[in-house]
Amino acid sequence: MAGKCAICGAKGKEISAELQVCLRCIRQKPEEALALAQEAHATSRRRFGFPAKVPRGGKVKCTLCVNQCELHEGERSLCGLRINRGGKLVHLSGTAREAVVSAYHDALPTNCVAAWICAGCTGAGYPRYSHAEHGAELGYKNLAVFYGACTFDCLFCQNWEYRENARTLSPRMTPEQLASLADSRTSCICYFGGDPSPQMAHTIKTSELALSQSEGEILRICYETNGSMHPGALRKAAKLSLESGGCIKFDLKAWDDNLHLALTGASNRYTIENFAYLASLMEERPSPAFLIASTLLVPGYIDEVEVEAIARFIAELNSEIPYSLLAFYPTYMMRDLPTTSWKQAKACLEAARQHLRNVKLGNVHLLR
Repeated sequence: MAGKCAICGAKGKEISAELQVCLRCIRQKPEEALALAQEAHATSRRRFGFPAKVPRGGKVKCTLCVNQCELHEGERSLCGLRINRGGKLVHLSGTAREAVVSAYHDALPTNCVAAWICAGCTGAGYPRYSHAEHGAELGYKNLAVFYGACTFDCLFCQNWEYRENARTLSPRMTPEQLASLADSRTSCICYFGGDPSPQMAHTIKTSELALSQSEGEILRICYETNGSMHPGALRKAAKLSLESGGCIKFDLKAWDDNLHLALTGASNRYTIENFAYLASLMEERPSPAFLIASTLLVPGYIDEVEVEAIARFIAELNSEIPYSLLAFYPTYMMRDLPTTSWKQAKACLEAARQHLRNVKLGNVHLLR
């Protein structure tokens, strides 16, 4: 199904009908393009009762993520977890006491973005951080923790159902309940979602409890995130991951901030700054890899120009940082796009390898 750009009139199967704007116009006419993108994000957010755009002008401000919501009386934050009640910021969930979250066990090796280099699936860091000298920790498992809220509004979201969790504020667990799920065969905990960003206090408390309960046994703390959380929260999480042998996986969705705004509804400013901070910690634990980057190759929008800009940024920090390029599957509001083509994937792979030594192509079964 071909979409059409409402600005230049271009048509093609790699133009999203919901977004209504092509990549060229996002780059060359950002003001017009972002106005159209805002309409798409407003539609997405209203479906679940969230503000049509980042709240501005209210007297109560939330500083927990890049959005910096300014809430009027009775207004909920973009993530849905905070509200202005009587002139005070009230946390509906996502605190060190309780969060909108669910969890399940996943046998190792998993299909995690970092599986190709992490301690649990490769034996990296043995014997301090891994039970296996070579390969996966067979017989052990990951506690996969799915947080039901997010700071972004990605139109291509692969786990878009989290919005219903944020809307209803369910299911919920305390840190004690979640930490108790990490048994003697659990060698890693991975926080993802949605995204852990709006509920970082809960991840930190859960991690501290789980590590204290593990009595010195291997228990890696890992994150898969868009990186938009408050820098202070990230520093606490980074310490836990570093010391436990875990890793932090940042999804670098786009380099151009206008493109990032069009696709996710949010700026990448915190993501870039937070990634740079984590890169500065790499030498503290060279193995297993502490920081991993990934980018979803959205057809028509994330091209080799974008990927090379991201790879160049990563290389300037540390050329040893692993980078995973992921094939796209059409879903949510971009279900009319095709899957990533081999042509796009190869071009992006070549662009990334001009700057980085460790680049992997993931989800190859989706390539057309």
